[in-house]
Amino acid sequence: MKSNILCAGIHGMDTSRLDFNLLVTLDTLLAERNVTRAARRLNMSQPALSTRLSRLRDIFDDPLLIPKQRGMVPTQKALELQPRLHEALEAVRQVVATDTAFDPSRAKGTIRVAASDYTQSALLLPLVHILRREAPGLRIAWLNLDLTALHSQMERGVVDLAIDLPQVEPGQLRMRAFCREDYVLIARNGHPHIKSTIDLDLFCCLDHIIVSPDGGGFAGPTDTVLEAMGRSRRVVLSTPGFLIVPRIVANSDMIAVVPARIVREERGRLQVLNPPISVPGFELALLWHDRTTTHPVQRWVRERLTLLVRNI
Repeated sequence: MKSNILCAGIHGMDTSRLDFNLLVTLDTLLAERNVTRAARRLNMSQPALSTRLSRLRDIFDDPLLIPKQRGMVPTQKALELQPRLHEALEAVRQVVATDTAFDPSRAKGTIRVAASDYTQSALLLPLVHILRREAPGLRIAWLNLDLTALHSQMERGVVDLAIDLPQVEPGQLRMRAFCREDYVLIARNGHPHIKSTIDLDLFCCLDHIIVSPDGGGFAGPTDTVLEAMGRSRRVVLSTPGFLIVPRIVANSDMIAVVPARIVREERGRLQVLNPPISVPGFELALLWHDRTTTHPVQRWVRERLTLLVRNI
């Protein structure tokens, strides 16, 4: 596809030498500012990408990106081109998406999702199974959620989709609340003190595991509820993630209060009970950047994930 329409704002150059792939390459390079990462996103070799960059420099009569110790720095001309170029490419993608029926079985690409270990296990693992069946040409990459860097990561295409609490200030990101989670109590089968039920006194006396995402914390939502009642529990182990907790509980007499979905397949080796107190649950939301709002693959993945969580 020739790109004269994309370059309407570029004067004094021969746009016939540009094609759509070159413009996509430039857009990706300006987003990543790193040849290795850009080549990975474009599914091409670094030498091939360097060849394209050389052509772009010749066409624009500008270095565009200047190498530094780590990555590359865009020139002033490149910075001026970047927003107009990205907007034009998104407009073309939207036109194509509007005129072409989307078929997930023929879709290709990589979806990068940032989420906590709990969300990866409870929500993204089922999504992976669906993608293998319904969209086998898609790859999915799980990334650890870093809220401080999320907007920049999404702007640069490092992250396409994130899952987190909707209370997080999204800034310029799109957000959709899509899932509620409740807490359950887990104990091992054969626990010497728990047989299908547990009262508040026993709950407070037993040894507990707590998840502290920031590391080293020994209090959470459960402790807030207990404190309001004038009670407390014995937290003896703090972990940074949820995934290890069911395994520890299954092999000890410690108990834990965890999100329900994380133990939906653990009932064979765990007792899953209602806590003797009401621990407030939480909402989860999808977050994404404007740059992917109309992209047919990204849009389909968001809708498929939203439908999926209604059934698990």
